[in-house]
Amino acid sequence: MDNNNNTLYTAKDFKKGQPRWCPGCGDHFFLASLHKAMAEIGVAPWETAVISGIGCSSRLPYYMNTYAMQTIHGRAAAISTGAKVANPHLTVWQISGDGDGLAIGGNHFIHAIRRNIDINMILLNNRIYGLTKGQYSPTSPRGFVSKSSPYGTVEDPFHPAELCFGARGRFFARAVATDAAGTVEILKAAYRHKGAAVCEILQNCVIFNDGTHASVYKKEDRARNAIYLEHGKPMIFGENREYGLMQEGFGLKVVRLGEDGITEKDILVHDAHCLDNTLQLKLALMEGPDFPIALGVIRDVEAPTYEEAVHAQIEEVSAKKPYHSFEELLMTNDTWEVK
Repeated sequence: MDNNNNTLYTAKDFKKGQPRWCPGCGDHFFLASLHKAMAEIGVAPWETAVISGIGCSSRLPYYMNTYAMQTIHGRAAAISTGAKVANPHLTVWQISGDGDGLAIGGNHFIHAIRRNIDINMILLNNRIYGLTKGQYSPTSPRGFVSKSSPYGTVEDPFHPAELCFGARGRFFARAVATDAAGTVEILKAAYRHKGAAVCEILQNCVIFNDGTHASVYKKEDRARNAIYLEHGKPMIFGENREYGLMQEGFGLKVVRLGEDGITEKDILVHDAHCLDNTLQLKLALMEGPDFPIALGVIRDVEAPTYEEAVHAQIEEVSAKKPYHSFEELLMTNDTWEVK
């Protein structure tokens, strides 16, 4: 519902055009979840902007009945920053792939987070360059064989969460593209968060990197291999909720409830709002086979936003100046008339 005019929106109100992605591409799943999330959030289409860079995922603005712009490679965060600072009342969604967002756009990515600009930064991570036909990306694992690494990469990948936390990120969440409910929930949480909100979406590229997130892509696999984190609730997972997370030294360990007298009271409780991000980062970096992959809102901490600080500074400085326009500036000193 739109808070300004009590208008009820549906996903259809945000849809536009016919998506042109490969059948089965994770972008289809995410787009449907974004439409649904926007309808539930209730911000009017004309008060929303969707901005992307270049890549398969960056075609998404064409399918949004909002203000939308596809920019140049790696510059989605820069354009989103400008849009938000110029119009702080605009709700801005930035769409990037792992190549667009973390390679050529990596510098803009970390500084938008560091500045804490109130934009929703969506990182669609399929660990491959799809649009340019299958080169390895900054998130491709070491040894990954691709058209640009025929003998396997000799590089370690970026972990998006690690970059976000290292850039002093206040919000990080993760979902799987095929999990509509989970994706909608983190998108709504990102909107509610005031500041830079990073949402990593795990998705497959069915042509060049199918199965890269196979351990959590199906519902039954997520039950075994993922943990849904909820603030204030114990970290329990498993097909029958039989496992939990406990602290061991400075790290984490997986335990089975009922064994060695372990009960739900012994399990760690998730605190997404904790200022100390040590445990949150450990959760974000968990991966199989020894640990479940963390999904949901992992970190959500409030802090002053960039655009609010900029406008407050402008008002403060303006109040001390004897002029507030170019015409007033011209009249501040001695004037004379030439005839």
